[in-house]
Amino acid sequence: MSATLTPAADTPTAPEATPGTEAGSCVLTSHVSLKRVIMLVNPLSGSVGPRAAEEAGTILNGYACETSVVTLESGQFDAQIQAALDARPDVLFVLAGDGTAGSIASRAGPDGPLVAPLPGGTMNMLPKALYGTADWKAALKVALEEGAPQTVAGGEVSDGQTTQAFYCAAIFGSPALWAPAREALRVGKLGLAWAYARRALKRAFSGQMRFSLDGRPARRAEALVLISPMISSAMDEDTGLEAAAMNPADAGQAFRLAAHAVLDDWRQDPAVTTRATQTVALRARSRIPAVVDGEPLLLRHEARVRFIRRAFRALAPIPAAAEDSV
Repeated sequence: MSATLTPAADTPTAPEATPGTEAGSCVLTSHVSLKRVIMLVNPLSGSVGPRAAEEAGTILNGYACETSVVTLESGQFDAQIQAALDARPDVLFVLAGDGTAGSIASRAGPDGPLVAPLPGGTMNMLPKALYGTADWKAALKVALEEGAPQTVAGGEVSDGQTTQAFYCAAIFGSPALWAPAREALRVGKLGLAWAYARRALKRAFSGQMRFSLDGRPARRAEALVLISPMISSAMDEDTGLEAAAMNPADAGQAFRLAAHAVLDDWRQDPAVTTRATQTVALRARSRIPAVVDGEPLLLRHEARVRFIRRAFRALAPIPAAAEDSV
């Protein structure tokens, strides 16, 4: 089911009554009243599928609120997203890939409508962090029945040409080169996956990247991971991003670090140092590979990252699913 959206009037029109409810009633979670709900669906994304809009409409029709389900169309994304934001719904659900969901959250900002990014992509880092599931139907029901407004902190990376927000984690350095290999393998391009893997191995343990936290003297690292307060199990307050510098000197240390990540707290590995930071400066002799909330990027040889205390407002249970789900 799709709908043409228009900006909301100052006084919203009461929705038609749903069977078994009174006209003008609404979805009422334990924390928030939802009268107007809009859902954007990209049927071509990751795990969404061609019938997702219809299925979403069926689920939403079971709740007493005014709903619109909009199928995003090629070439119309920007206009449709802006129309949804201009309509000022109580919550804007997004069933799309990681990049689209993150972009919409960034455009909504801290003063826009509540945003509920449902798992419709490949990695689904943000949806998993908020809802703890990769099932978009389950996440939709949890948000509608248990969701509460919560401010999401994050970060923004910029290299002068590209600016990308993230709300879960960003990885910088040679380990990020494995992301293209993973994606090529996922779609069955074995030759391309092998080429990417060889490039990753060639760059491994080169220590070419330098980073500076909050203007402190620069240090070298094989990889730098920045983790948002929402998913970091080591941070209790929104004091900044958790910066984890990783310096395995060889393959043996890298495997040990991987074992720590699987079996216990990777922060205890001697090859890792962590601290909170508000700003980060990155430099390398060549371009810097990165993975930002699951999206591979190739940055220029200099880049900066800043902490955003109030990035956008999400509709999700409190507390969020957090680090162990991502």
